[in-house]
Amino acid sequence: MRFPLFRGSRLIAAMVRRMAERNLRELVADPRLRDVLVPDYPVGGKRILISDDYYQALGRENVDLVTSGVDHVTEDGIVTRDGATHPADVLVFATGFQTTAFLAPMRLEGRDGRSLESEWAGGARAYLGITVAGFPNFFMMYGPNTNLGHNSIIFMIECQTRYVIEAVQTLRKRQLASLELRHEVMDAYNARIQRELARTVWAATGKSWYKTEAGQITNNWSGSTLRYWWITRRFDREHYRVQPRLAAAGDAASARAGDAVAAA
Repeated sequence: MRFPLFRGSRLIAAMVRRMAERNLRELVADPRLRDVLVPDYPVGGKRILISDDYYQALGRENVDLVTSGVDHVTEDGIVTRDGATHPADVLVFATGFQTTAFLAPMRLEGRDGRSLESEWAGGARAYLGITVAGFPNFFMMYGPNTNLGHNSIIFMIECQTRYVIEAVQTLRKRQLASLELRHEVMDAYNARIQRELARTVWAATGKSWYKTEAGQITNNWSGSTLRYWWITRRFDREHYRVQPRLAAAGDAASARAGDAVAAA
């Protein structure tokens, strides 16, 4: 139900915004605090916080909401950028986490020793969020541009699991040494989803954990879960370069040599 909101539906966005503002007015009596709590980005632009007591906690008499950034920490408190000092006995560091450094700290090397880290220097990208051109037989789960804000990530992972299993089965049944995604396929795929993402509320938000520092949305899927299921329902071997298993050819040559020796 939230999918149209993220895709920029003005009607749905207006309805959700009115509901959120009404809820804020009912729970927060202080008009100045309400002004501070209203986001400066579209609904859904950042992760939606669903809480039963968030506003009530901020409205307590023994709670102050300080929006000025931290300048430095002293022996017994915090000095904010506006010059004010805030005494403190305990500091809790909410430092966040790295959301766009996929697969860190693992190092993966593909064809010609190229690392995935260098491949993703300008932002992580992958075909269907599963595989990367130049990295034969490499498949991952919950990769770039497969995150959701409107449905279950478990469903996305189930789709990926089915796709990867079919890829492995293809390797076994056809006795292939490798499957390697074609570069033109990955380029076309990523160009399309970036065009679609540019029309979403995530693109209208200045900074979020969905984006890199350069502003590229590397985390979120641009469409519906139904669409993702449809395009991953079968393994599309035509988008891959295949390499026959070299060992099989060597075994056949050895068998022929053995027959020749026996005949002699």
